[in-house]
Amino acid sequence: MKITSLLSTIGLAATLMASSAIAADVKWDMANEYQETSIHGQAQKVFTETAMEASGGSIEITNHFGGSIGYKSKEHFDAVADGALPIANTSMGQVAGIEPMFLLSSLPFLVGSADDAQLLWETARPAYEEVFARNNQILLYASPWPPAGVWAKKPITSKAELAGLKVRAWDASGTSTLINAGAAAIQMSWADVVPQLASGGIVGVLTSAEGGTNAKFWEHLSHFSALNYSMSLNMTHVNKDEWDTLSDDQRAALQTAAKAASDAAWGALASRVSENYADMEANGITVVKEVPAGFLAELSVAGEQVYADWLAKVGDAGQKILDDYRAAR
Repeated sequence: MKITSLLSTIGLAATLMASSAIAADVKWDMANEYQETSIHGQAQKVFTETAMEASGGSIEITNHFGGSIGYKSKEHFDAVADGALPIANTSMGQVAGIEPMFLLSSLPFLVGSADDAQLLWETARPAYEEVFARNNQILLYASPWPPAGVWAKKPITSKAELAGLKVRAWDASGTSTLINAGAAAIQMSWADVVPQLASGGIVGVLTSAEGGTNAKFWEHLSHFSALNYSMSLNMTHVNKDEWDTLSDDQRAALQTAAKAASDAAWGALASRVSENYADMEANGITVVKEVPAGFLAELSVAGEQVYADWLAKVGDAGQKILDDYRAAR
C-alpha cells in the first residue's frame, strides 16, 4: 500500500474541524535528516497529521525534512535527551557510538526480507525502549529502510571491483565491513553525501535504492548493485520531559499516530523497491539485481568482526536478541 494513499484518507472529523481555529496546546518541531519523499518522510507525515487529528487539534507538530532544522541524525539522540529537540526521526546506526544497541538493525546480512526485518524490530523493541528510557526519551515507532546496496559508477559484484573504492557508509557496521573487504570506506552523515559526490570526495555510497532515488544519485553515479546488506531502521523518539507534560489523552493520541505511521512505513516496503528501481532505470541507472553468491559470501566473512565487536559491547542482552530472532524465523 502506498503511503500517499494513506495520507489521502486522513482528514479531521467534523467535530474536530469545528475546533480547528483553536490554538494547539502543544507545538513541536520534528527533525528528520532525510527527504520528505523518503519512506521515513512519508510515514512521518502520517504521524504528524494523525497526531493532530487524534488529539482534537491539541498537538501540532511541524516537520523539518532534509536536515533543515540544523541537526544531523548523529546529533538527534543527545539533542532529544537534552530537550534541545522535542522529537526526532533518526537513522539509528548513526548514534550507535553513543548506544551500541542501535547498531543491531545494520548488522550485515542479518535479515533477508521485510518480514525478517520486522521480526528483528519486534524482538528487539523492549531493549530499544530500555535504552531510550535510560536517556530521558520515549520510543514511539520505527520505520525501515529498504535493502542496502552500493551506488557507484560501475557494478560492484566482486572484491576486485570494490577494492579501493571511496565509498560512504552510514555507520560503523558498513564502514568496517567494506574496509575489511578492501574498500576505502568512510562513515558520513547523509547531508554530506551529495556534496562529497559532487566534489569527487567519494565515488560510491552504501545505502538503499530508496536513499539514492530520493537524492537523485543518477546525477553523479550510474549503477546500483543490490547487495541486500541490511535493512536498517529509523526511529522516532520524544523527550521524556515533554512527554510527561502531556495529558493522558494526548499521549494516547501520539501512540495512535505512532501506530499509523509504523503501519504506513512497513506496509509501503513491499512496493517501494520496485518503484525505486523503475525511477532509477528511467533516469539511466543500471540496476544490478543479481549479485554473485560468492561475492556476498566474501562480504559476509568481512562482516564477521562487526558481530564480534558489537557483542563485546552489548553482551548477553545482544546475544539473547540474536538467539530469539533466529529461533522465531
